[in-house]
Formats: sequence, structure tokens, C-alpha cells
Amino acid sequence: MYSRRLFLESTSLSGLGAALVSLSAAVPAAHAAGKPPRQPVLFIGHGSPMNAISDNRFTRALAAWGQRLGTPRAILVVSAHWLTRGATGVTVNEVPPTIHDFGGFPRELHEMQYPAKGHPALARAAARLIRSNPSVPTTEWGLDHGTWTVLHHLFPPAGVPVFQVSIDYDKPAAFHYALGRELQALREQGVLIIGSGNIVHNLRATDRDTPEQAAASRPWAQAFDDRVKRALDQREDRSLQDYLGLDMSARMAVPTPDHYWPFLYALGAADAGQVPRHVFEAFHSGTLSMRCLQFG
Repeated sequence: MYSRRLFLESTSLSGLGAALVSLSAAVPAAHAAGKPPRQPVLFIGHGSPMNAISDNRFTRALAAWGQRLGTPRAILVVSAHWLTRGATGVTVNEVPPTIHDFGGFPRELHEMQYPAKGHPALARAAARLIRSNPSVPTTEWGLDHGTWTVLHHLFPPAGVPVFQVSIDYDKPAAFHYALGRELQALREQGVLIIGSGNIVHNLRATDRDTPEQAAASRPWAQAFDDRVKRALDQREDRSLQDYLGLDMSARMAVPTPDHYWPFLYALGAADAGQVPRHVFEAFHSGTLSMRCLQFG
């Protein structure tokens, strides 16, 4: 099994006033050689950690996707596996460690490393952009499996700096969408923003021996994934935030919101009204939606 680790930070922050600086002060200047290209926003259904060492249609799609994306200046990931309470954490490691936040998997997976560097300057800029919550720059986290298992296929050389932004788990859906909107300015500075979770994620109702397939093995999983797709194609952002009201299948499809919240960060960071491209659509383990999206 793999875990959703909760990382607690103090909210008595002496530097909280720094979050109110102007945008020009918050985001580092563009490269001297010229402004980096504006980056898209991705949402990735990451599924099992085993995808890191698997050759399947999903991992091949990630590899092809990465080749189309080019090379961003840095990557910001909001992963379902870094949950905080009372504050939003931002990793400022020079070299973030690869976190193996799971158990019961092959030794090969536990020994894998993703040796990307961090980008402390852009990470601290991200922390200053966050105005809706106390933000905490920290080196007490690294790259969890929601991050490195997909980046291993998207950017296999690990040559692009990576940092993470945590999910304040006690906040409502609208908060996560709004915080994604606050981070949007980083796209102008060459930062690729990725939300990593799953649209449908109920580990107690998976069919573990079911191979990758186009349709879900349970009607409720298919119904919710289809409803989210329709809402995305119409950019019904408010409905997507009020996900429990989207469809009667929602409580089975999203019994806990940890894997859904990263999707709202991506939706918030996208341009208003922009319809995403559905890069990948399938189900793993019968009910786990592997839907992947690109905005821009």
C-alpha cells in the first residue's frame, strides 16, 4: 500500500508579511538571454507507484508527451501525497530527496532515484505569490511518488529543476482552485505547473487484477469520470469545485478529496475558459481514472 503523508507546519510565521509583496517583486526576473516561453498547465492521473517501472500505454503516453512539451525553466508539482494543515508548504531544497512514501512494492521501485535539482529562488517566489494562506518554505520534504514516478517518464534525464507545493487538507475546494490561480503568474516565467492525483480514486473499490482498459469496471467510476470530462469541455469550473454535486456517483468516486484537489490547482492555474486537451484516458485497476489533461 502507499500512503498519504501529512506534513505539519507551524502557522506562526514571522515572514508572513512577505506574501503581500507585489507581483514584480515576487517572481524573479526572466533570464538575461530573454524571457522564457510561457508554460502550459498539466493534470496527471498518476495511479500506482508501479507505473514508474512499468511499460504500458500510460507510461508510453507520458514519454511521448514529455517530448512534445520541450524544456521548461522549472517544474512546480502539487501532489496528492503532500498534505499539510494550517499552512501551504513549498520545498526550497537545493537537491530535493526522492521520497519512497509507500510500502510493499518491489525493491527495484524502492531503489529508484529522481536526482533533479530544486529551484530555491522560484520556489520562494511561489511562496510569496500565495496570499490566501500562510506559506512555509521548507527543506523537510522532497519529491514524493506523486511527483517523481511521472516525471521519470516525462523528463527522464531529471535535468529540469523541480519543487513542490503542498495541499492544506482542511481547506475547501474553492480554496485550492483560488490558490492555483495565485500560482498562475509563474507560467510567465517558464514554470510548468503540474497537478498530480486522480479524478476517480477509491482504493477500497479497485479491481487490482484488471489490466489497463478504456472503460471502468464499475458504473460509478465511469459515470463520474465522464461527468468531469463534460464539465471540463464546458469549463464549468464552479461545478467542478462543487464536485459532490456533479453526479450521484461522486461519493464513491471521491471518498476523500486528496487526489481530487491537485486537479483543482491545475484548473485554477489554467487560463479562464480554456478547454483542456485530454491527453490520456483510461482506467487502471478497474476504477482508477488515469485521465491526463493539458491546458495551453
